[in-house]
Amino acid sequence: MGKKDKGCAIGIDLGTTYSCVAVWNEQHRRVDIIHNEQGNPITPSFVAFTDDQRLIGVAAKNQAATNPENTVFDAKRLIGRKYSDPIIKNDMMLWPFKVIAGVDDKPMIVVKYHGKEKHLFAEEISSMVLSKMREIAEAYLESPVKNAVITVPAYFNDSQRKATIDAGTIAGLSVKRIINEPTAAAIAYGLDKRTNCKKPRNIFIFDLGGGTFDVSLLTIKGKEFKVKATAGNTHLGGEDFDNRMVIYFVEEFKRKSKLDISGNPKALRRLRTACERAKRTLSWTTCTTVEVDSLFQGIDFCSSITRSRFEELNMDMFRECIETVNRCLNDAEIEKSKVHDVVLVGGSSRIPKVQQLLQEFFNGKDLFKSINPDEAVAYGAAVQAALLSGDIKKVPNLVLSDVTPLSLGIVAKGYIMSVVIPRNTTIPVKKTRGYETGVDNQSSVLIQVYEGERAGVRDNNFLGSFRLSGFPCAPRGHPFDVWFAIDENGILTVSAEVKNTGSKNEITITNDKGRLSTQEIKRLIQEAEKFQAEDKQILRKANAMNSLDEYIYKMRKALKNDCINLKLTSAEKEKISSAITKATNLLDGGNSKPKEIEVLEDCVKELESMFKPIVGKIDLFSSFY
Repeated sequence: MGKKDKGCAIGIDLGTTYSCVAVWNEQHRRVDIIHNEQGNPITPSFVAFTDDQRLIGVAAKNQAATNPENTVFDAKRLIGRKYSDPIIKNDMMLWPFKVIAGVDDKPMIVVKYHGKEKHLFAEEISSMVLSKMREIAEAYLESPVKNAVITVPAYFNDSQRKATIDAGTIAGLSVKRIINEPTAAAIAYGLDKRTNCKKPRNIFIFDLGGGTFDVSLLTIKGKEFKVKATAGNTHLGGEDFDNRMVIYFVEEFKRKSKLDISGNPKALRRLRTACERAKRTLSWTTCTTVEVDSLFQGIDFCSSITRSRFEELNMDMFRECIETVNRCLNDAEIEKSKVHDVVLVGGSSRIPKVQQLLQEFFNGKDLFKSINPDEAVAYGAAVQAALLSGDIKKVPNLVLSDVTPLSLGIVAKGYIMSVVIPRNTTIPVKKTRGYETGVDNQSSVLIQVYEGERAGVRDNNFLGSFRLSGFPCAPRGHPFDVWFAIDENGILTVSAEVKNTGSKNEITITNDKGRLSTQEIKRLIQEAEKFQAEDKQILRKANAMNSLDEYIYKMRKALKNDCINLKLTSAEKEKISSAITKATNLLDGGNSKPKEIEVLEDCVKELESMFKPIVGKIDLFSSFY
């Protein structure tokens, strides 16, 4: 696409297991899914650390079996959560890398890098994946990229959404918008179909990915996209199906060999990779084999698994997906017979049993499979990014209305959640609710704001608080109003006013509690820049060594072919042999330190200057024959 796209915004699907990046192509008026250096549209959300370098994406995943303790994945499941969260505790039993409690109960990932122990926030790992996606986009666009729209699961809470923004900031991106994954997928669907939507069309998005599950019901009419309801589980997906298989085969290996591999990270990583491959295979065949050579203590492991056994292992989670579908329809107050299309999104939506249960729920309706489930979310994010980039002519003029995924309210008497904005309310929105003082002569009231669906506020997520003063000396029961307003960017402002006196106060929820501080973000940005500088040095060194190796090969070949009359003098042969020996010693000397990169590059220049005359002689000789 070239430099004409300079300054354009990209859309990133930051996935639990795989990520994808896309951009709007103005010339062809379409979305381009950008492939990575291996030519794949999706990139593993893996980050690995070795003694001398950091690896991201495919390279990180490929070495996971040999370096499991320092290969980090599933960072999306940690982001915005507390270390004490029971969900994190369960996941830690299956992760080969170490997670500890940091300041304010934030989970910290422990790895070894350059021989030292390093503690990383989940936001840092996610920022590294985002940096990789940005680099992939920059290589394609041939220009720097600063602006992005990043997608998150519809059921991500406020803390998780803002932690994702922090990750984008650390990656050097200006996050223009955080949008829900099912909503982005609906844009991908609707961009092709909406010209036929002169009448309202109800679209159900079923998004089952590697680590999260979301469903949304949208109504599309012309250029308007309106989300009616959303539901989901931020901890359900392909990773969990893999875990069930791993547990199953660990027990089988134990039964056959009398050995327990549950405490061996390397064996578990290799087994998990085989299980993931088997899961994918079972989407198109009824039986497959899980085979790992020398799994543990030199013992090979080979076992078969049928599709029916895989379904049996995961049936409770499959049924949970269908229950979530039903809950979403109930929230939207729409009968399933009124749904026009059921759109499949996410790699795990390919599982035959999931499709069967979903089709049965919708009374045999054919499922919509025309969009790529791995690319749909990034596709929609790219469209939204183009819309927000300032030039509305770039894309069709879509009008997108989303909903708030969780109920919002304040603390009422008895520490009960008093809901002001129910979940699945269309945004932007402003709602008011009246309250009264609880004691006589009360001079002020503490307004505490929460999000969640539990009756008790202790079980919900605290967002912020402020104090409303200016009450007159009066018996309890003096009225005051509380307003909740959410703008199109999902920013929540809560205000309150004492009736009769007109005293007011308000707060814009930034939810700094549990988020990285400004100083921490600044420090992490500097560390990210340091990582990038180290990566560039490593790449520079690798290029120099590859060039050196290539010249050694060519010059040896030239000496060998001297028999066909290249007419090299004895002095020339001796000089070339000496240069080859010097270069070979440099390559065979092991890993050079960064300061020796210049030595390698100087040696490349020396060989290049020597090889040019030889190339001339070869060309001259060839011209006679």
